[in-house]
Amino acid sequence: MPKKKKKKKIIPLSKVFSIEMAMDCIKVLGDGKQRLNLSFKEFDAVPESIQKLWRVEELILGRNLIVELPDFLRDFTKIQVLDLHSNYLEKIPPTVGLLKSLVVLNLCNNRLKQVPKELGLLQNLQKLYLGLNQLQILPTAIGDLHELVYIGLSDNRFSVVPKCLANLPKLKKINLDRNPFPSPPDLKKMALPKTFFMANAYNLCEVCLKNCRADRKRLLNAGQVKAPVYVPRVETVT
Repeated sequence: MPKKKKKKKIIPLSKVFSIEMAMDCIKVLGDGKQRLNLSFKEFDAVPESIQKLWRVEELILGRNLIVELPDFLRDFTKIQVLDLHSNYLEKIPPTVGLLKSLVVLNLCNNRLKQVPKELGLLQNLQKLYLGLNQLQILPTAIGDLHELVYIGLSDNRFSVVPKCLANLPKLKKINLDRNPFPSPPDLKKMALPKTFFMANAYNLCEVCLKNCRADRKRLLNAGQVKAPVYVPRVETVT
């Protein structure tokens, strides 16, 4: 019988991604900052090989298959932009609070149900993208982000606006689109009660005076209001 061919073991790309390959993905920007762009690589994890590139100012890991973040990201102390959008992240480690230089943090389109309170330690953060997740609440520490000018919270599960947002002095824009906020009441369908208002006859036009008398008579006849012993005529009220 012919021997069965052994299936080749598939090694994840993140395991074979070398430091040389990573360095080829670095781009020097106009202001001299270095951007390491590893988006669209089908990584299931952040490659260990990039640990030695902790001096980069921007790290782009969007549109991969990353499930969790490694501990060594805490060493990227100079990083100003961290883009992790469109992955499979279910949690963010508290060590993100050590990235003190962060200005932009993009966590859109993941599977986050909560974010750590340590985000409040990012005192230089100006833009925080959390849209397209499963968030229902935000930690109160978000209110400590005094440099934040934009926060994206669209397509989550918020039923109320997080109170901590009121503590952000520089916040200019909030995106809360497509959250399950309670619908406002339909005023057209609300049954408004009939009410009488006392008024001087000379303040009413002839049409209003006639309508007022007709409504009063109709309600008295229908028994919806009780006639007092003395019922003043609307035109004689002083």
